[in-house]
Amino acid sequence: MAHRVTGVLIFFFLFVHVLDTALVRVSPEAYDEVVATYKTPLVAVLEYGLVAAILFHALNGLRVIAVDFWSKGARYQKHMLWTVMAVWVVLMLGAMYPVLGHAAREVFGS
Repeated sequence: MAHRVTGVLIFFFLFVHVLDTALVRVSPEAYDEVVATYKTPLVAVLEYGLVAAILFHALNGLRVIAVDFWSKGARYQKHMLWTVMAVWVVLMLGAMYPVLGHAAREVFGS
């Protein structure tokens, strides 16, 4: 279920991204205003959520491929899920500063 949800969330992000990028052809001033709103702490948290969704979707997709194409995949499905979760947590901890660092500096000053 989480794999489907993250897939839908990533799709909606890509849809909005294409729309806001296309806005530069219609009105560069409006595009600049939209991009300025992306530099807020709230959007930084949403970006971190996007990173979380993409990482989980990618890692879990590899697990699904292994279950489908590896003869022992079904037997080790639960182990692979826990491995995916562990790798995901480590990668999310590593992504915390690069993604949220500028938002923390803006909120707390630096």
